Amino acid sequence: MSVHLVNPSDNSFGTAVITPRWLFVLAAATPETVGDPILVDESLEQIVPDSIKDGDIVGISVHTGNALRGYQVGRMARKRGAWVVYGGIHATLFPEECFERGEAHAVVKGDGDLAWPKVVADCLKGTPGKVYEGGRIEGSEFLAARWDLMAADKYMWASVQTIRGCPKHCSFCSVWRTDGQKPRQRSHQRVVDEIISLRRIGFRFIALADDNFYPVSLTDLRQAKEQNNLAKLEELQAIRRERFQLMDELAKLPKDMVFFTQITMEAGEDGNFLDAMRKANIKGALVGVEAVTPEGLKAVYKDWNFSGEALARQLQTFKQHGVHVLGSFIFGLPTDKPATFDATAEMALKAGITFAQFVMMTPFPGTVDFGRWEKEQSKDPMMVGDVPITRYWLIPTEVRPKMFTPHPTMSSDEIRERTQRVWDKFYTWGAIWTRSACTPTLRARLGFIFLSKLYRQMYAGTGISTDSARRKKSKRWARWTAHQCKKLFKANPMPELAFPEWPASPVRAGQPYSAMGTTGLSNPFVVMRDE
Repeated sequence: MSVHLVNPSDNSFGTAVITPRWLFVLAAATPETVGDPILVDESLEQIVPDSIKDGDIVGISVHTGNALRGYQVGRMARKRGAWVVYGGIHATLFPEECFERGEAHAVVKGDGDLAWPKVVADCLKGTPGKVYEGGRIEGSEFLAARWDLMAADKYMWASVQTIRGCPKHCSFCSVWRTDGQKPRQRSHQRVVDEIISLRRIGFRFIALADDNFYPVSLTDLRQAKEQNNLAKLEELQAIRRERFQLMDELAKLPKDMVFFTQITMEAGEDGNFLDAMRKANIKGALVGVEAVTPEGLKAVYKDWNFSGEALARQLQTFKQHGVHVLGSFIFGLPTDKPATFDATAEMALKAGITFAQFVMMTPFPGTVDFGRWEKEQSKDPMMVGDVPITRYWLIPTEVRPKMFTPHPTMSSDEIRERTQRVWDKFYTWGAIWTRSACTPTLRARLGFIFLSKLYRQMYAGTGISTDSARRKKSKRWARWTAHQCKKLFKANPMPELAFPEWPASPVRAGQPYSAMGTTGLSNPFVVMRDE
């Protein structure tokens, strides 16, 4: 009997940019009595059905983007006699769908940390429950990943989680509903230990796979003071102190290390925090810009962001403090006009952001936008074949629309084509070459250029185009580019790198774990941040 953990994907590139963290962390929660789990990341290569045997246990994590493929894997595994268990954001929101479409034996809702060992034990007895409530664990229960099970030559970046949850309430995002608005913070000692274990085996590029690395803003502190809410103020200050402690420790690590994370635009007002990020070698962050107009920001419940010239200045502030921005923009908002696309492209170039992604408005399950859209659709349901458009993830990708919500003045095809042109404009060879000047060496500059083109091919070429020939060409180029990138991101192992001596030393990364927890099936880090 074997335990398999599967990260489903329709697109396999042979090499991946960032490790799917849940895969390796859930491995840490797998009971030692069943041996090491078999990990399958389909963004590298798809699962081989013959590897599944009668009586095996197959855990599959699904988010909305890969749910259809995940159900295919589950049906295949059940047909071969395996116990099939689903988890992840999508399974948490739609557990019944996993039974109906994916032939599940069981579903884990929420964090899989405490639930997964029980699921495995119940399957071994032949009596799995139907739904396991994983809940939301505290940061002290987060486990380090089983990096010893990773094919290290397949990934450019590793991933470590430091905090989960986001206090914001953006209308297009489900994080604050699925992971909660209360930041659940992991101790800096455990984070640093895990990072050191990764550098020892040759990873110097690390994604801090957090919902929001900047959970306490200066505005939050000011409001707590104005309200004379001393308990809240102390709670916020404690979270902030731990953030700075973590960054102080990261700054002591080898100087060749590079970190990347995800924060809100408000961090641009906090020079001390940005300076601490720079000293900690947190070189860049995904920042949700979303829209460049006040109307667009109001439409997504993000009117605390700046717009226009103030937006450009704030984005430039990140760079002035040594933090490069991957700006995330949304097209297809009701307030968007044809001129919005050019204005966004010009803003992205003018503000000097280092990377950018331009996504089309998609109502993801669990979000305010989805609830509103689903209610509207109930009056006059639109169907694609026998699938309602509000279950678009069940529509085969070759016929799935690229947009689902009607726009008051533009067609879906027009929005898609204009979005594609913005990607093309931002990622021209000339623009990439200019931005690559931010790197310190020729090797780093080549890495920047290849990574820019890879990002463009993986997310725009294969994700936006409706032309199957263009998608196939993009996949071929992405596989080739990924192979070149992997060589440039490779680092020599540092097995001699010592772990710090903490006052009360936590469990060391890489040591055996009891079946007590993991960051679970619920939160794989995804570069495309809308879900």
